[in-house]
Amino acid sequence: MRRFASVILVDPKGRVLLQERDEHPLIDPERWGFVGGSVEPGEADEAAAYRELAEETGVHLDGGLELYGEFTVHHVETRSDDQVQVWTAATSLDDADIVVGEGRQIVFVEPATVSSLSLTAAARAVLIDYLDSSMYRRLSGAGA
Repeated sequence: MRRFASVILVDPKGRVLLQERDEHPLIDPERWGFVGGSVEPGEADEAAAYRELAEETGVHLDGGLELYGEFTVHHVETRSDDQVQVWTAATSLDDADIVVGEGRQIVFVEPATVSSLSLTAAARAVLIDYLDSSMYRRLSGAGA
């Protein structure tokens, strides 16, 4: 079982930051999912979330991530059940502030379009419930 740390940023319009993966990753190629990746040996999950966010987007946060939850996600490609922690924060950033360090694109996506995307296993397991959560409503400014 591997450990992954993922990040969902929410902009003032309620859009969520998602990555369109390219054809290169072993897990979930050419699907839409979270920014994030493997937790390195000896690395804390939260530290991995900040590191992965910076590596993949160029965004360097100094605190502010909140743990949304930890989930077991089955990855068909590796035939493994892996632990995925999902961290989240509100942001005033927009697409122009994101530097794509990995994948085809990393953009803020309207919640209404999420269900039409070809999602990664982790995003399928988490994202719809996240968008219906009080945490998302609070971070998006829609109230609890």
